[in-house]
Formats: sequence, structure tokens, C-alpha cells
Amino acid sequence: MFDPARVRAITLDLDDTLWPVRPTIERAEAALQDWLRDHAPATAALLADAPLRQAIRADVEQRHADHWHDLTFLRREAIREALRRAGDDPALADPAFEVFYAARQRVELYADARPALEALAARYPVVALSNGNADVQRIGIGHWFVAQVGAREAGVAKPDARIFHTAAEKAGVAPAAVLHVGDDAHHDALGALRAGMQSAWIDRAGHGWPQALARGGCSPMHRRHGPPDAQPHERPHIHVRDLLALCDALGLSCPASVAVPPPVSAPLETCRC
Repeated sequence: MFDPARVRAITLDLDDTLWPVRPTIERAEAALQDWLRDHAPATAALLADAPLRQAIRADVEQRHADHWHDLTFLRREAIREALRRAGDDPALADPAFEVFYAARQRVELYADARPALEALAARYPVVALSNGNADVQRIGIGHWFVAQVGAREAGVAKPDARIFHTAAEKAGVAPAAVLHVGDDAHHDALGALRAGMQSAWIDRAGHGWPQALARGGCSPMHRRHGPPDAQPHERPHIHVRDLLALCDALGLSCPASVAVPPPVSAPLETCRC
């Protein structure tokens, strides 16, 4: 049962919680392709082949399985491998990645994100907690956060309890005093629950708690790195459609006039890097 009185800090997922990730990554990949056409046209042509692009990424992930949590590393190495296969200079991977990374920070916030962040940050210390590589400072929302914890820096990714505990430490409270908020049923809701936190699941699409959790995960990545199968009693403490509903459950005042548009659903295998 959700207990707002226990909440002393908020940890907050980023991708698909504050903004839709799929269009963000698509724009970043388009910016990368534009840059490659000018600086490494053979690589641009190679990466225009979607199955080949996916095969390169899969090969890099397999060869660097110890870096599975570091999406920046995997993205950069996938670019380097593409350059190598196309016969271009692999050293171009670094500036090419920077083009991608800069574009990856240009997000379009959900309509409820700014008012909710303002309300949450006015009452609680808020820590950004993400498996992706978005940077709240570069995005321009860093003033609402006391800290940011990423999988790359933590050395582990959600749903590993250690990254949740690191975020709680950054907030200056015990895990039991944290409410973690996120869109991913496996990595956010179940991960936080098993780390000893209260969990709030943001279900923008209104699909309901996924039955796939009882079958070992929603995707190959979830099955490989997610927690064990959910037990029948394991559910988020609170299940809401958007961040304004969460603020209401916490007794926070948010502008009621903000219209939350329908979500842009990302496929389960969207790479958040």
C-alpha cells in the first residue's frame, strides 16, 4: 500500500518518464547520419541498411558483454565498428558520437514534466536515475535535481539494487524513505520494490501491469538483465497515468490546466542511448 507519509526523497527515471525516448533517439541518429555523409560517406551508406546496423550493434554488445550497462560505450563502439567495416577511419568514432550525443540531449518534455518537476523539487530532494545517457544539465532541467545517477557511472544498471541504493545515498535518505518513479515495469517498478523503496509506475499508455513479467520479462534484454520473475504479490505501490496524477497522490499542487497529450509509445527494444 502506498504511504505518502514515508516519502522523504524522489528518484526519477528520465527516458519515457519525462519525455518520449523513441523520437529523441531517431533525431539523434538522423543527426549522426547527416554528419557521416559529410565525413565518412561509406559508413553512412552502410548504416542506412537497418538490418546491418542492428547486426553491428548486436555484435558489439556480444563482444563487450561486460559493458552492457554502459550505453555510451556501446554506441561509440558500434560507430567505430561501422567505420572499420566501411573502410573509414575508426578514429572518427569519437567526433561522430559527440554529434549523436549532443542531439540526444534535445528532448521534447511531456506536458506534465515541468509542472511536476517544479512541485516535486519544492518538497523533496529529487535524484535522476537512468540506465540511459541523457544529461539533465545539458537538457536544461538540472536545477530541479540534487544529483544524477547513471548506469555508466554506477557500474550497474536498473534493476540492480545497488544503483537504487546509490541514488538514495545521493538523496541523503535510507532506501525505505525513497519513492522511485519510472515507466519501466521491470527496471523501475519491480527494481525499486526489491531495493526496498516505494515504487510509482507511470503507465502513460494505460496498458496495465504487464502479464509478461510473470513469464520472465518483456524482451530479450529484460530476460537477460532483469530481475527474476515477478511474484503475484509484487506490484508497484502506486500506478498512475502521468506525473500530475502522481503529484495529486502526494498531495502536491500542480497546475490543473496542463493537458497531457497521448504518449508516443516506444517499442520494448528501443535503445535508450
